[in-house]
Amino acid sequence: MNLTVTPFGTLADGQAVALYTLEVPGGWRATVTDYGAILTSFRVPSRSPSGQPVDVVLGFDTLEKYLAGHPYFGASCGRVSNRVAGGAFEIDGKGYQLARNNGENHLHGGTVGFDKQLWKGTPKVTDQGPAVEFERVSPDGEEGYPGRLSVKVVYTLTPAGELRIDFTATTTAPTIVNLVHHSYWNLAGQASGDVRAQELVVYADTYLPVDAGSIPTGTFAPVAGTPFDFRPERKPPATLGAALDLLPPSADGKDPGGVDHNFVVRGWAPDGTLRPVATLRDPASGRSMELLSDQPGVQVYTGNYLDSTLTGKAEAVYAKHGGICLETQKYPDSIHHPDWPTTRLNPGQTYRHTMVHRFTK
Repeated sequence: MNLTVTPFGTLADGQAVALYTLEVPGGWRATVTDYGAILTSFRVPSRSPSGQPVDVVLGFDTLEKYLAGHPYFGASCGRVSNRVAGGAFEIDGKGYQLARNNGENHLHGGTVGFDKQLWKGTPKVTDQGPAVEFERVSPDGEEGYPGRLSVKVVYTLTPAGELRIDFTATTTAPTIVNLVHHSYWNLAGQASGDVRAQELVVYADTYLPVDAGSIPTGTFAPVAGTPFDFRPERKPPATLGAALDLLPPSADGKDPGGVDHNFVVRGWAPDGTLRPVATLRDPASGRSMELLSDQPGVQVYTGNYLDSTLTGKAEAVYAKHGGICLETQKYPDSIHHPDWPTTRLNPGQTYRHTMVHRFTK
């Protein structure tokens, strides 16, 4: 096992940014940076002894490109990821106004969310493999949220090539928390083009329909008979292209077409158990990724707004549907639905969220 730390650049205020490389025998390698607690690459070894590892995560080689702006490539997003309707909520009768940075709604923690913050990184060698722990304290009132929130994100690469991500958080006052990991995956390789040919399984029988602002309507709809049917019982498995063909762009161009919906994880209970959430497979290479998590939902986003304006690693141009995000989380806008799994966090409680990515070559 190997763990190295190298410089990754400097912020405008002079703070140094680092890149952490986690490696285990067999050719598995992950790189993460303390800017945004971002996963910048994940290399899966080749099946062939003479083959080259394949990087399956969209992102950049330099800090400057992350600072220039991007659609949350590999980022740790919060305090509340996904959307909050109207950017407003109440706790115990007191109202709070957040940034409206997605039309009329709040998205992924606001204007300067966790993805744009410098975290404190601590490399560790654990019994599960090399790891890096990122920490930051979100001050009371940051982005409009109440309470001083202490957050940790731990990335661990196991000897089996599993990527484990653990979030924890505590607060000094009642607040809301819903953290996500926002990597764009392409199992054919980050420079290979779109993901239409890849197969997706989602362990969900229902999903959350949304309004024009991508806010859940409050209902749970069956996936059967819809483009959102990625159930494991489907034979052959659903391809992303088949779903995308049924979700065309809107005539006015405001909706680019594609999946950007939350799915209800089958059999979930608030017991901390890691359950199967999704499996992504590239038929051409045979490469696959199984995702497990302890969260009740997963946002499936098919890179609908990628538009070829961003050039990533190895000069890859990221076009529409160039990657897929599988964001385990509590349901979007849960603060406005008291009967849903709560995003409220009180003093004395600890928010926990774990996901495990299991790969095959």
